Amino acid sequence: MSNQALSAPTRVIAVALNPALDYTLEVNHLHPGEVNRALRMQIDVGGKAINVASCLADFGIASAVTGQLGRENAFQFEALFSRKAISNQFFYLDGLTRINTKLVDLAKGETTDINMPGPTLAPGDIDGLMQGLLARLDTLVGKDCWVVLAGSLPPGWPVETYQTLIKQVHGLGGRVVLDASGAPLASGLAAAPDIVKPNRAELAELVGHDLGDIHSVIDAAHDLLAGAHAPQTVIVSMGGDGALFMNREETWLAHPAKVDLLSTVGAGDAMVAGIVAARLAAMTLADSARLATAFSAAKLARLGPHLPAAEAVRALADSIQISSHF
Repeated sequence: MSNQALSAPTRVIAVALNPALDYTLEVNHLHPGEVNRALRMQIDVGGKAINVASCLADFGIASAVTGQLGRENAFQFEALFSRKAISNQFFYLDGLTRINTKLVDLAKGETTDINMPGPTLAPGDIDGLMQGLLARLDTLVGKDCWVVLAGSLPPGWPVETYQTLIKQVHGLGGRVVLDASGAPLASGLAAAPDIVKPNRAELAELVGHDLGDIHSVIDAAHDLLAGAHAPQTVIVSMGGDGALFMNREETWLAHPAKVDLLSTVGAGDAMVAGIVAARLAAMTLADSARLATAFSAAKLARLGPHLPAAEAVRALADSIQISSHF
């Protein structure tokens, strides 16, 4: 178990229960079922919550990360945390952290993901790790601190895991961004996270029907905001159709920026980082939409969980077009 001391109160804690190493291979034309020759390979520390912390670090915002890591390949994670001054608050387990493979077809501008499920633990070990994580949050979370809960759950973890963590964070005076899917997302919503960020497919799965146009997405987001345990803000990423930003008073559509596309992997995580950065700066919903979309757009031109200089991201945010009438 790592317990790196924090030099100052941290305003962002990213919880990564199922981190990964991302092996990205670039090809010019991917031919399934045939021998393909890669042009280059890149290994990046991954997992949605770690991607968020990494992008925040590039923007000059310090954060802590916690969750579980396998000892056998932890050094690659530790190198990223050291390089970007991210406080390592992970629990270490025997074995490897999972490895995901991403095949980037440069000719088509498409990425194929092959993701492993993550470590399988005995129920008692899961319970023990969860209790340790709750205790760790007790020491990390303060008033107005933002906690990012993002990504899939490893095999065997209860679907109520995010719900439990949200209740813990709220009890400590912190606020939560939830970026999950399926049953963990549905369960987490019962604890009223402050911000929820599904993509269109995840929202469609949640509401149980297709969301074919912007109006159906708005209706589904409106239903979430009107629920008994409603989040304060719903953000729906929609790929080439932009992103929807909604609270009970406002609805904004942020249009995609025109940038060179290298890989879409991690663009949603970068958007979450932008959302947190905007909230830390007390931005309006409209300006939050611009900054979060700029984070996501800046990530599209890079492999791995990295952003260009903060000044470049801010300049890109100034160019993002948003609209409130559809």
